[in-house]
Amino acid sequence: MRRYFGSLSFYRQALMIGIPVMLQSLIQSLVSLVDNFMVAGLGDVKMSGVSVVGQILFVFMVLSNAICAAGGIYMTQFSGAKDREGMRQALRFKIYMIGGFIVLYLMVCFAFPRQVLRLMVIGNAEAEAILDAGEEYMRLMGYMGVPFCVSVVLATSMREIGQVRAPLVISVIGTLVNTALNWVLIYGNLGAPRLEVRGAAYATLVARTVEMALYVAFVWRYPQPFLGKRGERMRTDWKLFGAILRRGWLMLFSEVLWVVSETVTTAVYNGRGGADVVSGMSAGWAIVNLLFVSFGGINTATAVIIGKTLGRGELDEARRQKDWMLSAAVVFGLFMTLTGGLVTLLTPVVFGDLSPVAQRICRDLVLLISLYMPPWVYSNVQFSVARAGGDTVMGAVVDGCVTLALVIPGILLLARWTDWGPVLMYGVLKLTDIVKIVVAYLWLRKEIWVKNLTAQEA
Repeated sequence: MRRYFGSLSFYRQALMIGIPVMLQSLIQSLVSLVDNFMVAGLGDVKMSGVSVVGQILFVFMVLSNAICAAGGIYMTQFSGAKDREGMRQALRFKIYMIGGFIVLYLMVCFAFPRQVLRLMVIGNAEAEAILDAGEEYMRLMGYMGVPFCVSVVLATSMREIGQVRAPLVISVIGTLVNTALNWVLIYGNLGAPRLEVRGAAYATLVARTVEMALYVAFVWRYPQPFLGKRGERMRTDWKLFGAILRRGWLMLFSEVLWVVSETVTTAVYNGRGGADVVSGMSAGWAIVNLLFVSFGGINTATAVIIGKTLGRGELDEARRQKDWMLSAAVVFGLFMTLTGGLVTLLTPVVFGDLSPVAQRICRDLVLLISLYMPPWVYSNVQFSVARAGGDTVMGAVVDGCVTLALVIPGILLLARWTDWGPVLMYGVLKLTDIVKIVVAYLWLRKEIWVKNLTAQEA
């Protein structure tokens, strides 16, 4: 048993890193749930408009986090090696890459919002009404881009060096601001005008701006090791930048493939009915995001613990930690399945204003996702182990091949040859994740990930 499970002190260390991250993710998921709860009171159509915009924002957030994760591979290992200059170069990689990416986001939000959103409701019986609500919301959400990117660069960098409490506190404050403004602006409480969908956008924008200001104020008051001295000229090590990019682009590629497949899949679901399907699936995802908080916590704990161990050159210890984290993933995944069964009770409470069809779709999706939690938590740890050692090829190959060969063709075939509802289609399609787990298991046994990157780049 000692081969598969570590000591209590090891898991205590993992929990000290993972729990604050999970709490931060839980708070953000609760914000999404509150947003959906308040917007649901406006009816299926307006909630659907917010939902399709949310899918585009989801793409932006996933890719922003992927950029930061690419730099984070080096940030964590340089932190373990106590190499401050290396940490600063990892931060600069994040800043340059995400700065270029945000230009594309702004173009989508301000120049082509309706054209992009139309791709998400092809075949929907109420497409035009949904687009009217969504376009207004998306233009306003464009202003969120810069505050979000500043926050995600600083938050991920702090977590990667083990500084997890400040991001948690800042998220709590942002959540309170967002929730309060939602209540005031969506329905016009406290004498404010009733702004409905626009009110939800304004609330999110203000909350993100407050978060950005708090992150900047915190790192100004408490200088972090990944920041240079005040007034110091920014010098970029382009050789190291290229090394990070060579490893990171494969991670970005796999994330792009994954998020494209999820977006295509969502677009297909949205065409299987009217606004009740879109709102029901959106409500379901708002609830299951409460379960997905486990991913961020266990991924961060795995990356920080194993990444720092590799950075110190303790390769055999990293091998043992890999087995310990994978075993913990199985236990934790089963716990999340039980939690998911209880979470279904939220459906009639939170989304009672939706149509009966939408509520049924929501409940069925939550139950399905609960059953998939054990393999998904395990798979997340597999990819985190590989990335901790700089092996980004595994994610690109495993995710890329399965997505291109099975997921995208599968959803198109199911849409063409069946009349299945969205939940059943999703459940069948996600059986392909078993293939990912098996291939990743065999790949990890090659131990390509067992590398001290700080020694290689020294």
